[in-house]
Parts: sequence; C-alpha cells; structure tokens
Amino acid sequence: MSKIAVIYWSGTGNTEAMADLVATAASAAGAAVDKLTAAEFNVATAGDYTGFALGCPAMGAEQLEESEFEPMYQSLRGALSGKPVGLFGSYGWGDGEWLRTWAEDAEAAGARMVVEPIMANGAPDGDAETACAAMGTALANT
Repeated sequence: MSKIAVIYWSGTGNTEAMADLVATAASAAGAAVDKLTAAEFNVATAGDYTGFALGCPAMGAEQLEESEFEPMYQSLRGALSGKPVGLFGSYGWGDGEWLRTWAEDAEAAGARMVVEPIMANGAPDGDAETACAAMGTALANT
C-alpha cells in the first residue's frame, strides 16, 4: 500500500484547500495519507513514505515561503530521489515562475513527477480541483 505525505504551507487557506483535495483523492484511491503542515513534518520520517505531495504558494518575488516551507523542503530534498512527487500551490500574481523553478529543482534532486505541477490563481477552481484529485490518485497508484 502506498503511504503518501501531503506537506504544505498556506497563508490564506488556498494552498491548504489544494492539499485537502490531493489528500482526499489519494485516500479514496487506497493510499494511507498523512496531511501535515511544513512545521509539523519531521524530515526524519521521510523514509516512511512512498511518495510526496508538496504544496506552497508563491511568495514575494515568486519564491517558496522562507521561514517554514523552504527549510523543510531543503531538508527533505535529498530523500526525494526516485520517489513519486507532486507539486502544487496558489498564487495571486506573476506567471508561475516559482513553481517551474521548484519543479526543476525537485527533478534535479531525482524526484519522479507524477503529474505536471498545479497552480491555482487564488482559491482552486474546477480545473485545479480536478488536477489536485488526479495528483492524489496518481500518487496512490505508484
């Protein structure tokens, strides 16, 4: 059975809503799922998971949140090699540079992207909701 960690940081609740959609779909597809904030996740437990869904909104000049999420991600980065991974986040400006840069970095670390990274402008709409569900299902089936 797949065991998926859905790890996120959310300032407005939009990225958390995306995390909920991913976690619900992964669970419905048969995976054991732990949904955790970046502050709650203990990187020492990374080996317990078969895959990861990581969510962070665009911050500042299109970058990851710096006080909690970025340090957690950098600590987790080495454990992503060969693992199925999905990336998601919300934004309110820009063109998604933060997510493209993040995906390139995760792939350079050896992560196996299960779907294209998912962006939602503000709260997730129908397309983003469908994409988040597809991510959860893909992670559960790897």
